[in-house]
Amino acid sequence: MSILIAYASKHGCTEGCAAKLAQRLGGKVELYNLKSGKAIDISQYDKVIIGSSVYVGKVNKEATEFCNKNLGELINKKLGLFICGSQEGDGLKQELDAAYPQELQSKAIAIECFGGEFTFGKMNFMEKTIVKVISKTNKDTSTIKDDKIDSFAQIMKNA
Repeated sequence: MSILIAYASKHGCTEGCAAKLAQRLGGKVELYNLKSGKAIDISQYDKVIIGSSVYVGKVNKEATEFCNKNLGELINKKLGLFICGSQEGDGLKQELDAAYPQELQSKAIAIECFGGEFTFGKMNFMEKTIVKVISKTNKDTSTIKDDKIDSFAQIMKNA
């Protein structure tokens, strides 16, 4: 069975989570950076996983465009959806609900947030300022939840 993990990452957190997920899935898994701009034929994959970082409540535009462009084909795949962000509680639920088209969410066999990271060395001035105000920190932090990646991988393997 072949699996595509298509992801859009701004500062590398989602890319890292996609790589961890690929390792846990094992077998024939292809990582595809949606920001590469290369065309990809998703018909050759049995399962498709889409991941994106979330900033200011929105997923990367490349993830949105990929979903919209391939909506008809994606709803017929075994589908997993994930985001990377630092929200918790109700904010996290809102981000997950807004991240992907409802048609895809209703067909997805796994939907999850893997947590997020703040890596100040990769941020521009404005991003640093916003993160400092909202998160009340000026230090690199990671809230990546390996257990969420593990359980997501298990669901996708068993599907």
